[in-house]
Amino acid sequence: MHAGGFAALLPRMPDVSLRLHQKLRMSYVHTLIQPRRRQTLAEPWHRLKGRWRNGGGEEYSRGQSHGMRQLRRLHLRAGIEVNEHQIGLEGLPEAFRGFRIVHLTDLHHGLYFPAEALAAVVELTNELDPDLVAVTGDFVTRSRNYIEPVAQMLSGLRARSGVFAVLGNHDFRVGADEIARALDHHGIEVLRNRHVKLRRSGQKIYLAGVDDLLYRADLRRAMRGVPDGAPTVLLSHNPSIIDEAADMGINLVLSGHTHGGQVKLPLIGCVYGRSERRMRFKIGHDSLGATQIYVSRGIGTVVLPVRYGCPSEIPHFVLEPLQDSLHEDSRSSYAAGWQSARPHASS
Repeated sequence: MHAGGFAALLPRMPDVSLRLHQKLRMSYVHTLIQPRRRQTLAEPWHRLKGRWRNGGGEEYSRGQSHGMRQLRRLHLRAGIEVNEHQIGLEGLPEAFRGFRIVHLTDLHHGLYFPAEALAAVVELTNELDPDLVAVTGDFVTRSRNYIEPVAQMLSGLRARSGVFAVLGNHDFRVGADEIARALDHHGIEVLRNRHVKLRRSGQKIYLAGVDDLLYRADLRRAMRGVPDGAPTVLLSHNPSIIDEAADMGINLVLSGHTHGGQVKLPLIGCVYGRSERRMRFKIGHDSLGATQIYVSRGIGTVVLPVRYGCPSEIPHFVLEPLQDSLHEDSRSSYAAGWQSARPHASS
């Protein structure tokens, strides 16, 4: 996500209460509570200005004392919303009926999204029993020192058809090649303007991935060799790829980047505004022609370690042939806290 005007929108962070949505009623109640921070949540203004000038980049050693004090002072009840979506894809082979994709994005592993938080995300993802895990970029925020730790922890993800990733704008600012090598070393396949075939019982669909839109994304190269009309899922960190994806007839795009605005205030909205037109392709499910897109709010934060009115989420998608589904049907649950997530009673 681009550095934006979060400082003007910064509220006092309230406790996040349990929310139950629609058909699925499932709660996760373990919460990591850090000591209450007595001073302002915002970092010193000169550090914020310097970070914006540097495109969000900043170098420091992992465990730097100032950053760790910031984290310890932060009193945060963090929550993850778990959303299930049934997605109808035209031409989906019968062998892929019920194929489950868990989507992670914008982890921003670093001072404000620590190892215990990332471990909880990995555990919760595995509990969803995915066929495939798609990670759409921004693994780290500012420091190269978090590259190997995030790759090593994500190696714990388990999916029957594999774990695939693309890179985000923050990854390119920190070191795209180094991140791609680390992920590959730990068994996560990075799709840099290319595609792979996913096979089941002699049938196949295609999974394509592009680099960040601001850093050499090449969708035509990624789709080279994919037959016209073949069911295709595209991973792109930036959802602005939607126009090109629709022109090429891609069935489904999974993106992140926007954080859904990260801070959404009543009447004011978020950094993108609050009108339906301005928020289009910034959050949730939408479509352009026959191309569907889901823009996840993601997991971590950028610039300021706060979310308000826009909780983190882990969406997961169950693929169905289009004739069996009216494009998209959704249900969600809420995971409160970063500690081990265990489902309780449903309905």
